[in-house]
Amino acid sequence: MQISRLFEIVYLLLNKKTTTAKELAEHFEVSQRTIYRDIEILCQSGIPIYATKGKGGGIGLMDRFILNKSVLSEQEQNDILTALKGIQATSYLQTDHVLSKLSSLFGNNAGDWIEVDFSYWNHKEEDNLKFQQLKEAILNRNVIEYHYFNSYGRESHRTVEPRKLIFKGQAWYLYGFCREKKEFRYFKISRMTDLKVSQEVFEFTPLPDTQLPMNPEQTGSLIHVVFKIDAEMAYRIYDEFPSEAIERKEDGAFLIHSDLLDRGWLYSYIMSYEDHIEVIEPAFLREEIIHRYQKVLKKYNI
Repeated sequence: MQISRLFEIVYLLLNKKTTTAKELAEHFEVSQRTIYRDIEILCQSGIPIYATKGKGGGIGLMDRFILNKSVLSEQEQNDILTALKGIQATSYLQTDHVLSKLSSLFGNNAGDWIEVDFSYWNHKEEDNLKFQQLKEAILNRNVIEYHYFNSYGRESHRTVEPRKLIFKGQAWYLYGFCREKKEFRYFKISRMTDLKVSQEVFEFTPLPDTQLPMNPEQTGSLIHVVFKIDAEMAYRIYDEFPSEAIERKEDGAFLIHSDLLDRGWLYSYIMSYEDHIEVIEPAFLREEIIHRYQKVLKKYNI
């Protein structure tokens, strides 16, 4: 208790020019004698606290004092504040108060240079509520239920013991034990609907030592593909492919060399580029894309 009180005394003095032993005693609900002992301990610890008598006097800190000089390096301070900014996005604990307190202690008033928002552009309130529910369920070990649409569009009801949230590539996933499938699985959060947090508390067990696959919902063989993509698709190319897979041609177009899963989603992905992409290799993939566009044309009697 005393260590916590000592810390808060320094914090209060950092935010007030001066105070009195009486005010501190009332704030902490201790005697003034206890406050004077605390002040003596802080002075012996190297905290430059001074006391003045008379009208307008009181207890204060030397000007420009900041606590961090002998405690944390500047890099460590920035790491702590950055981590808290990330935690703030989940509304975990009262991070606003903690950030304010640590910013004062660190003498860091650089402002809000980073912001983390879990929501999509067009579903902000809905997504924030979903993340809040998932966060509370994970921390409190509550079983959750929801409807889930897999990558083939099939809907199913899931009962899951949620364990953690994972951001991979360009999407958020929930990792948890699926009672229907009786195994740990990844669920893309954007495909979860009608989420309900139950009062049932599940038993904690160690997580299996596994890594998130390239696509947690699909398996299949990798094939090497070569695409030629128009220059105006640059904004997508740099989001979706690593730099070593991208080759810029003299005409401004891009040549992409990549290994992708040979599954149904691949064809839809290629066609999402509309007329801005040409499949160079492999031949069977090029022929399948031609066949699919021919089927589209038939729908328009062309």
